[in-house]
Amino acid sequence: MNGKTAAQPAPADLADGLPVPQRYWAVLTLILGVSMSVLDSSIVNVALPSIARELETSPAVSVWIINAYQLAVIATLLPLSSLGETIGYRTIYISGLTVFTTASLACALADSLPVLVAARVLQGLGAAGVMSINAALVRFIYPRRQLGRGIGLIALVVATSAASGPTVAAAVLSVASWHWLFAINVPVGILAILIGTRTLPYTRRSPHRFDIISAVLNALTFGLLISAIDGIGHGLAWQLVVAQFVAAALVGTLLVRRQFSLPAPLLPVDLLRIPIFALSIGTSACSFSAQMLAYVSLPFYLHDVLGYTAVETGLLMTPWPVMVGLTAPLAGRLADRYPAGLLGGIGMTVFCIGLISLALLPDDPARFDIAWRMAVCGLGFGLFQSPNNRTIMGSAPRERSGGASGMLGTGRLLGQTTGAALVALIFGVTASGGTTVALLLGATLAGVAAVVSSLRLLTPIR
Repeated sequence: MNGKTAAQPAPADLADGLPVPQRYWAVLTLILGVSMSVLDSSIVNVALPSIARELETSPAVSVWIINAYQLAVIATLLPLSSLGETIGYRTIYISGLTVFTTASLACALADSLPVLVAARVLQGLGAAGVMSINAALVRFIYPRRQLGRGIGLIALVVATSAASGPTVAAAVLSVASWHWLFAINVPVGILAILIGTRTLPYTRRSPHRFDIISAVLNALTFGLLISAIDGIGHGLAWQLVVAQFVAAALVGTLLVRRQFSLPAPLLPVDLLRIPIFALSIGTSACSFSAQMLAYVSLPFYLHDVLGYTAVETGLLMTPWPVMVGLTAPLAGRLADRYPAGLLGGIGMTVFCIGLISLALLPDDPARFDIAWRMAVCGLGFGLFQSPNNRTIMGSAPRERSGGASGMLGTGRLLGQTTGAALVALIFGVTASGGTTVALLLGATLAGVAAVVSSLRLLTPIR
């Protein structure tokens, strides 16, 4: 019987990608799921004051509406990517979409802070199911020769969704209440589920068992680490921050030691031994940290210093995601022909120049002066991200696609969280000019990423 049934076709890894038009429909499912999950990691920030007032809670307590989502995602990304290797990526993705859509409805109907926070935890779990294995699915949807094209498309969706969160939130809130930030996910999620169940590929399942102990240790390690990083930015008592870092280090040590005895480790230490994989994960974390340093600090400068309205601020920042959208697919195609170290080095150099140019804006800049600098940042970021993600996925063995995809998402979220926390810390200790400091720090990180990316030209793929 060969293990096949009428309900489950032959695994997609027996063929080189999906046929057209099934490939296009499967990609649409990924685009819908990834855009929703990434947007919801930042879209709530703009609405937080309104939510806090309506639910009659303090700003400090209302931050848990954001933290609950972030902690749920980061704590379960790697466990779900490992589970995907065991029970199938398709199963994890569709389950994640179902949980995310249901939780979005619960968020929209929430009438108290505890209910909303609980729903956000569930929403984060669903988002982790989507984020953890989307890159792994791309590897089975596209032919090998077009992997860069597929990775470039997903990189485009991730980057533009992350960057356009404040703009989308401002647009929704201008015509509706904060509840619609969540309610809008429901019809989109249902559509993605219906398409995905018909088009997403079945993949060969790994024979290794899911390690529950490693999953718990991973959740504790990254949960404590993200909580400590976030605590720095929000002025948490230094004793508690240090205690969280120490606890994260101790639990993390236990996690790493356990992984060395596993044939397919949940924390992919086997993949991190591949030099080019480790370098690419590091540069990804640096790039997203630099992006968040700019994207969190710039609205304060545009709104509070230059006096632009929320809508004008969103429009002035729009050239950034637009340029990412134009560049990322092209960069993905180039990555199928040219070394990622070269493309990534050029991209991060351009990104660094763009951030420095924003930091050196004149006291009373014209709109065009701001817009073209935003566009330069988007150009550099888009040129870097697609080739980098292709290298992360392409340097991992095909059977470890889930682990590689999970690390890709983990690196991005660690970078974003660190960048946002650094902005809060800078604003807390700087009386004025905080945005300039944040931009220069982001430029430094981008410069480091450019150097490290270029070093990959000297590094073998395995």
